[in-house]
Amino acid sequence: MIKKLSVVASLAITLAISSGTSVAEDLTEAIFTPFRQKEIVPVDNKQYKEECGSCHFAYQPGLLPTKSWEKLLTAEALSKHFGENAELDKDTLKVIYDYAIANAADKSFHKRSRKIAIATEHVDAPLRITEVRYIKRKHHEIPEKMIKGNKDVKSLSYCDACHTQANKGVFDADTVRIPNFPDWDD
Repeated sequence: MIKKLSVVASLAITLAISSGTSVAEDLTEAIFTPFRQKEIVPVDNKQYKEECGSCHFAYQPGLLPTKSWEKLLTAEALSKHFGENAELDKDTLKVIYDYAIANAADKSFHKRSRKIAIATEHVDAPLRITEVRYIKRKHHEIPEKMIKGNKDVKSLSYCDACHTQANKGVFDADTVRIPNFPDWDD
């Protein structure tokens, strides 16, 4: 019995060493961190909030994976950012790029960001949050007239039109109020 236990312990130690301690640390932190929360990390970078938020809702980096931010935040991509010129000077772009990459969905331990990371893991980098399978699934029961046909919403890309606490990174159903449809409940 003792021999069996020592063999099992040796195997466990070998596995831990061969897989690298950072993997074990990352897994432990992901599961046991006291900072893990349900929603998404709110934007706390002033420059990101000002630059991105001057044209649209300053989407939290945790709404897309690293591979998406890498494609979206290049000088070339920003020169034709969804049909608009959103070019930034080199220093500002670096700050925003670094912030988005450091806080991307696949780098977060927040539950909703992790779900987005998993949903985008084996697909091409989505360039729109509304292309993320997880986001589509969360909105699939909402009738089109409440979104596209609603002058105060227009599309799913206007997160803050319905998610009253979107700026805080809170996207749960309890904080949803669809303009012009106050009594709707899925």
